[in-house]
Amino acid sequence: MRSRLSSIISFALSPSLSYANQSSVNKTAGAFVISAAGGVQNLPSAGIKPINRHNSSFSPKTIMNMTVDPVYPGTAVERMMAVRSRVAALTSDDLNGNWANVRRRILWAGGLKDLPKSIPGQGYTGHSFNDSNHVDLTCMLDKENDNLNDGSVKQIAVGNLLGPGIRIATLPELGPGGSWSTCANGCDQEPPQDVAHVQFRSRIAFKLVWVPNPAFDRFALLDDDGEELARGRASEGLPSLYQRQLNYSIVKGSKYAKVVDAIDKNTFHDHRSN
Repeated sequence: MRSRLSSIISFALSPSLSYANQSSVNKTAGAFVISAAGGVQNLPSAGIKPINRHNSSFSPKTIMNMTVDPVYPGTAVERMMAVRSRVAALTSDDLNGNWANVRRRILWAGGLKDLPKSIPGQGYTGHSFNDSNHVDLTCMLDKENDNLNDGSVKQIAVGNLLGPGIRIATLPELGPGGSWSTCANGCDQEPPQDVAHVQFRSRIAFKLVWVPNPAFDRFALLDDDGEELARGRASEGLPSLYQRQLNYSIVKGSKYAKVVDAIDKNTFHDHRSN
């Protein structure tokens, strides 16, 4: 499944893919996106459309690879898809074991540097995926980096300037835009009312949610629709049990709880059968 997903994403992002070829896949639009399951979805149904390819201000390669999401126009779509490609490439060793090592691989997959000694607000990522709330990997366009919270995102400070830290901590090789671990508060609403979707007008590349098994030691990485991208089991140096429980409570009852609830049930049945 992962190799298939990676190959499909590589095909979707390939500069050699002509507009005519794209149109043969979808007669009503010139591009497509990748579903969590690895299938190709037409962009209109996914709420994404290609940019104007005849805009002379873009190079041919840039125009080929960039798409615009009209529902969440702050999304750095090329970067988001590249992040999901990295997530698909994570191995069992990457996702299981010592939490410090697992977290570093999650940061890398999300296009973020591991900067635990930086000053908060100046690239510090020691909190990323290390508490209940900073678990949304968001890929936003450069022009959205300095967006402020006008009070629309509840339980988040008004202002909430993140741009300087985003520019310092972002790994550039995944494409245009920036990466950040934004707050998940409000993601249990539909549509989500969290920092990614409201302050940055962006979908999330993935969200980390802890599975509500007794130990809260398993987690899943979910896409914007709540579909599973990867899962793992951590040990040693995990965020506190309280933080992991609180993380689940943020998503409980929403589309982002369905996968981890199912994992919990399967884990329970597997334990009872042994």
